[in-house]
Amino acid sequence: METETTPLQRVRVFDAFRHRDFRVLWSGQVVSLIGDAAFFTALGWRAFTLVGSSRLGIVFLAQGIGLLTTLLLGGALADRIPRRTMMIASDLARFAVVGVLAIFDATGNLTFELLLVLTFLNGLGDGFFFPAVGGIVPLVVEQAALPSANSLIGVARWGSFIVGPALAASLYSATGSAVVFALDAASFVGSAALLWFVRPRAVEPEAKEGTFREIGAGVRYVAGIPWLWVTIALFAVILMLQLAPQQVLMPELVSEHFGRGVGSYGLLTAVFGVGTVTGTLAFGQSQPRRRRGVVNYAFWLANSLAIAALALSPWFELAAFFALIRGFGVAMWETMLQELVPVHLLSRVVSLDFFGSFGLMPVGLAFAAAIAGLASAGTIIAGGAIVSAAMIAVTMTRPWLRAVE
Repeated sequence: METETTPLQRVRVFDAFRHRDFRVLWSGQVVSLIGDAAFFTALGWRAFTLVGSSRLGIVFLAQGIGLLTTLLLGGALADRIPRRTMMIASDLARFAVVGVLAIFDATGNLTFELLLVLTFLNGLGDGFFFPAVGGIVPLVVEQAALPSANSLIGVARWGSFIVGPALAASLYSATGSAVVFALDAASFVGSAALLWFVRPRAVEPEAKEGTFREIGAGVRYVAGIPWLWVTIALFAVILMLQLAPQQVLMPELVSEHFGRGVGSYGLLTAVFGVGTVTGTLAFGQSQPRRRRGVVNYAFWLANSLAIAALALSPWFELAAFFALIRGFGVAMWETMLQELVPVHLLSRVVSLDFFGSFGLMPVGLAFAAAIAGLASAGTIIAGGAIVSAAMIAVTMTRPWLRAVE
């Protein structure tokens, strides 16, 4: 009997599936994330064909500003009211927004100005959703299953980048972008319906101090822990230099440098998803505990170097290989937050993580759009990634990071 159960006990990556509420939560995330991945693939290509690279960055800028507008408020609310309630409300609001986008696109009435308004509103909904989902996972599994839960959420997230872009590319080519937008709208309804059946444990909130004071308490907590505030500040710069140029210039890189279309644009994202799912499953099985701070940074360093290599690749096939390698650079950041941050502060810390990390993204998007014509897309993307890699490497030498277990 022992020889039969030992192999099963070693498959720790699936431990969280023993919990019924996590299974339902995970299923809702699968539905929603596939829709989101398809949406952003279609949005990037639709905006590129509608307004070009120079104004594509402004579309993503509107999304980012919307996200930042509600993130801190969303974090404070998610530590005060049921996180499931916030997620359902956000899903239904984003269903309405993306549904309107699909209608205007299908009728040929989509304009640049309307696209900006709707992406901004979609970002507002994201700002309420992300802190709540980041804080609900520890409420549906016990702490020992958190690495498994986050790995499986990671599989859903990055697996959606395999299915979603491929689905978007095929539907976009056959029927147009409006169908992809409608699919994403429907996915929000499916997610909300599944969330209705999730029963997370209750969190005993602190005494109400007012929204701004509660946000301040979260800020003070983060400011007192170097591995938190330094990482958040560092990634504010890294995402500005590294992620923003990718969002603005990747369609141009695929179209002009590699001479390919929307199918190849989606394929690069899908290949990245394959690598990330593989790395995420490996993390969930191994569940490393020693020097987790340094290990996180090592993965991020590898990711930055792979982005630079992808952008400078002379052939699309080589770029796809680096997209795959980049995907293996999975880290364990979410598990560290959920295990080391008190649960009553968790949503606020998650919101501060998002807010700080993405705080300079609007600047990066605007800057990338402004310099789009001054150099090749590959040169701009690679330059930002190389500078980011250097900053990560320097931070890896800090004693406080090596002390994080």
